[in-house]
Amino acid sequence: MQSIRVPAFAKVNLRLDVLARRADGYHELRTIFQSISLHDTLQLERTRERGIELEIVGDPALAAGAQRENLVWRAAEAFRRRMSFPGGVHMTLKKRIPVGRGLGGGSSDAAAALVSLLRLTKQRIASERLLEIAAGLGADVPFFLFGGRALGTSRGDEIYPLPDSRRRTLLVVSPRDTAVSTRDAYGWLDRRLTKNPGNPRLWSFCALCWSPQEDHLSNDFEAVVFRRHPRLARIRRALLQGGAAEAALAGSGSAVFGIFTNPAQARRSARLFPEDQVFVCSTLSRRAYARALWGSAAGGASGT
Repeated sequence: MQSIRVPAFAKVNLRLDVLARRADGYHELRTIFQSISLHDTLQLERTRERGIELEIVGDPALAAGAQRENLVWRAAEAFRRRMSFPGGVHMTLKKRIPVGRGLGGGSSDAAAALVSLLRLTKQRIASERLLEIAAGLGADVPFFLFGGRALGTSRGDEIYPLPDSRRRTLLVVSPRDTAVSTRDAYGWLDRRLTKNPGNPRLWSFCALCWSPQEDHLSNDFEAVVFRRHPRLARIRRALLQGGAAEAALAGSGSAVFGIFTNPAQARRSARLFPEDQVFVCSTLSRRAYARALWGSAAGGASGT
């Protein structure tokens, strides 16, 4: 195998609770991740000359940035340092997931790079070691190795697979004029939102995690992000008025998504946002995610 092409899927957070600040300065989280079908595309080709080359298309801002600051390049470099990697690789990243919208595109691209390099070089690695490399790149990256529906704890980097819910249609609205920095969003959190880790809500949260029934959307960032960007709250209301069963901020924003009963209803509601990017997509099961990324229904790393 001299080349490989894989999708790098976006995510939404069905629930996102922010708890007390940790000793390392990060916040303790509990969240339910859900993969969705919106995706970037990453293609890797082996080269004879040593080195890592990255080409980005579809996003002029990212294409003009420094290669070595991109998570895909950093993932390839981390892989090269940890694994035997003769020769080099040319990577082409085709962006479709909007940046700075809370959809996890950068983290997903990094996970796709790690998986692609494993497949391209036909190497095996223990899951624990692969997760360690992924966590070193970013808190969300471990989730994107496996996808589906999963519980995230600690900084969001401790991942526990959850039963898949039934396939659902989503309309994701990405406002063209608003991006939210994750660092800023955490800085806006106040004590009212920073909960005590011993809060009894943990029990109800865990009960929801293990039920494959419909999730009730909840996101602690909404109060502070909507206060500073009122239009995002209006987008959420418009989604509900347009027929969404539920709607919420995606991650720390600025994208907002709604859950619809069918694709036709979502497409009709998309007309409410002519000035914004809109994506009609669906949730992905862990099995479908593994088949697309790993090339098998099981997916995941193995070996010791």
